[in-house]
Amino acid sequence: MPLLTNPERYTARDEKVSAGKLHATQYLVVLMLAVLATGMWRLQILGAESYRVLADANRIRKDPVLAPRGKIFDREGRILVDNYPSVSCFLLRDQVKDLAADIPLIARGLDLPVDQVQSTVRRYASSPSYDSILLKQDITPDEQAFIDAHRNELPELEMRDTQRRLYPRDGFAAHLIGYVGEVSEEDLNSSKYDFYEPGDVVGKSGVEETYDGWLRGTDGSRDVVVNSHGKEVDDHPLRQVLAIPGHDLRLTIDLDLQRVAEQSMEGRDGALVAMDPHTGEILAMVSRPTFDPNQFAVRLTKSYWSQIINDPNHPLMNKTIQAQLAPGSTFKIIMSFAGLEEGVAQAMHVMCAGGGTFFGHFFACDKHHGMVDIEHAIPWSCDTFYYTLAEKLGIDTIAKYATEVGLSQKTGIDLPDEASGVMPSTAWKLKNFHDKWYAGEVISVGIGQGAVTVTPLQLARALSGIASGGALKRPHVVFPDELPPDLQSAIAASYPGSGDKTVPLSPENWQTITDAMAETTITGTASAVHLEGIDFAGKTGTAEVVSHSAGATSLGKGNERANAWFVGMAPRRNPDIVVAVLVEHGGWGAEAAAPVAAQVINAFVTKQRKRDGNLRLVEAPKPVPSPAVIPKGTPTAALPSASTTLSAVAPAPRIPAASTANRPGPNP
Repeated sequence: MPLLTNPERYTARDEKVSAGKLHATQYLVVLMLAVLATGMWRLQILGAESYRVLADANRIRKDPVLAPRGKIFDREGRILVDNYPSVSCFLLRDQVKDLAADIPLIARGLDLPVDQVQSTVRRYASSPSYDSILLKQDITPDEQAFIDAHRNELPELEMRDTQRRLYPRDGFAAHLIGYVGEVSEEDLNSSKYDFYEPGDVVGKSGVEETYDGWLRGTDGSRDVVVNSHGKEVDDHPLRQVLAIPGHDLRLTIDLDLQRVAEQSMEGRDGALVAMDPHTGEILAMVSRPTFDPNQFAVRLTKSYWSQIINDPNHPLMNKTIQAQLAPGSTFKIIMSFAGLEEGVAQAMHVMCAGGGTFFGHFFACDKHHGMVDIEHAIPWSCDTFYYTLAEKLGIDTIAKYATEVGLSQKTGIDLPDEASGVMPSTAWKLKNFHDKWYAGEVISVGIGQGAVTVTPLQLARALSGIASGGALKRPHVVFPDELPPDLQSAIAASYPGSGDKTVPLSPENWQTITDAMAETTITGTASAVHLEGIDFAGKTGTAEVVSHSAGATSLGKGNERANAWFVGMAPRRNPDIVVAVLVEHGGWGAEAAAPVAAQVINAFVTKQRKRDGNLRLVEAPKPVPSPAVIPKGTPTAALPSASTTLSAVAPAPRIPAASTANRPGPNP
C-alpha cells in the first residue's frame, strides 16, 4: 500500500469544510428548538382553554329538555287538554359505529317496523351525528326494560322524560281543539316552519295549530357527564337551563253545552255550531264523524292513519267550517231579508198549488199551501212563494244581500282551513265557467239549491245577524283580550274574513222576519220541537243532493238522501244563542236537525236561568218601535231587544219525531 506523500494538504481542507457546516447546523438546531418551544407555548398556554373545552365535549353531552305545552281550558276554567309525564326513546348516532346492523334488534325491542326505523334514520342523514333522533314516544314499561337490558349491546339507545298531550276521550271537541304531531319534511319546506327542526312537536289542526306559538314553550337543556358508551354517569347535571312552559289558553267553549251538543249528535254525520251572536264567541262546536287526537299525540300508526284517511265520511274534516253544501230552505231567511229590503216581498200574495211553472219548467212544492204571504211563507216554508220571489229579484240582487250577511266569504274564525262557500251571480258564472247566467237558474237558488253553498258557521252567523237587527260579529274560539296585542293582530291577519259589520235592516222588516221565525217553532215546520216557556225561533231546511225538479217529496236513499238543516236561536230578536245543525243525508230538517238544536238551546237557557236565579214570568215579545219614534241616525242593530226575560227553568222537552203524514201544511 502506497504512503501519503502530502498529509498536510488533506488536513487543512477537512478543517475548512467542517467549520462552515458546523455553523449552519448550529443555527438550524437553534431555529428548530425555537419553533418547537413556540408551538408548545401556544398549545399549552394560549390554547389551553379551547382544548379543555374540546376535551370536555368528549365527556359532556348537552341534552335538550322539552318544554311542556300550555294547557287548554273552557270558558269557566275547566281543563280540556292537559299534559302527562311520559318516557321517550332517543337514538344517539355518535355512540355506535355500525348502526345499520343494530336496527333489526332495535325495531324488535321497540315494537316498530324495521322500515320505519330506517326511514327515521334517513330523515336525519344530513344533520350532525351528535343530534339525537326521537325513535318512539311514550314507550311502555316493557320497552323501557328492553333498553335497560341491552345497554351494552345498544349504547345508542337512551330514555328521556318528556311531557305528552292528553286529550278528551272519544274525540270530544276534537276538530275544535286539534292535535299535535312531529313536524314533517313537507312542513319544514314551508316558510311557516322556518324556526322548527326535525323532531319538533307542533300543532297540526284546530286551536293547537292556530295558537301553536303561544302554547309552545321554550326548551331548556342539561349538560351531563357521560362515559365512553355515551351513558350518563352522574345524576346531577353540570349545567342546567330550565325549560319555560307554554302559555295556557282559555277557550270560549262552554263545557256543559259542548257535552250536550256531542250527545245530541251521537249517531249522526254532520256538524253543529253554537255561538253568542252578541260577541261572536263560539259556545260549542261538533263535527261528525270524529277522530281520537290521542292517537296523534304519540307517533301515529299506519293502520289508524289508513283507517281515517280512507273513511268516505271524512273524520278529519271540520264540517262546521269546511263542509260547503246547499243550505236548502234555511236560505229563505236571506231571501226574505232581500225581498223585504227591496220592497218586493211585502206586497206578494202567491197561490201555491203544489208548485209552479217558471221559464217553461215545473218546480214542485211539498204542499198545496193555498194563498201565501211573507208572514206565512217563512213558517210554512213554501217553495212556490220563494220561486216567485227569486224570479222577481233576480240573481244579482239575491247575491248582493247574501254577500252582505257574509256568504261566499270566510267569517275570519281563528281556526285553520276555513272554506268560503259559493254565492252565484252573473259575474261569478262568467268568471268560473265563461258563460252567461240564464234567468231560469235563479229559481232553484231561491230555495237554497243550485250553485249556492254555505258552511254551518256561515249560516249561523248570517241568520243570527239578521235576527240581531243586522249586526254580524266575527266568530272566535279564544278570548282576544287575553292575548298580547301583537298576537291579536297576527291572528286577525292570518285568518281574514268579513269580520264585524252591520248591514241595514229596517225595524219593520226585522220584526216580520223574527216573528215568522218564532212562528216556525209554534205552528210551522218545527212545531214538533217547540220549547214551552222559551222564546225559540228558527228555520228548517232540507237540501236535496239530486235534482229538485225530480220532485221535492222524494228525499232519496243512502248517499242520495237529502241533507237536513236547522238554524235556531233564543230569543227571537237580539238572540243570546244561535245553533246551526247539519245532519248529512238526514232527510227532513224538522225531523233530523231541529230536535238536536232544540236540546242545545234548552240546555243553554236552563243553565242561564239557574245561574241568574230568574223566576219571572214569560212576557210576550214587545213590538218593534215604528220609525216615527226612533231617533234619526240610530242603527237598527242598536235597538233594544224585543225579547223578554225568560221564565223559571223549563224541563227538557220530550221531542217526538215529526211525521210527514200528519204535518198540517208547512214544509220542513
